[in-house]
Amino acid sequence: MGGLARDEVESALSRKGFSEDDSKGADHRWFRPYVGGKKTAIATKTSRGTKYKHLGEPLVKHMAVQIRLTKQEFEQLVECSIDGAKYIELLRERGVTP
Repeated sequence: MGGLARDEVESALSRKGFSEDDSKGADHRWFRPYVGGKKTAIATKTSRGTKYKHLGEPLVKHMAVQIRLTKQEFEQLVECSIDGAKYIELLRERGVTP
């Protein structure tokens, strides 16, 4: 079965400089990266629902697009072969953030 465990994704995002932003509602956890101490416009979310403990391939791809990565890069981010600094570097290379 493809995809990723929700807990692993949430933990990886937190370790890579994303902050949880619960201001948008209780049914989802929103994650935003901060660059130079400033919140970016980039965001992704995970469901708090019990039936979403595993994120399927289509959802993983959608989350990757939301945070401006390819699906493969997103998987590497979760697996820790891309760290927070490398993620910010990728965003800068793509002109997403200064």
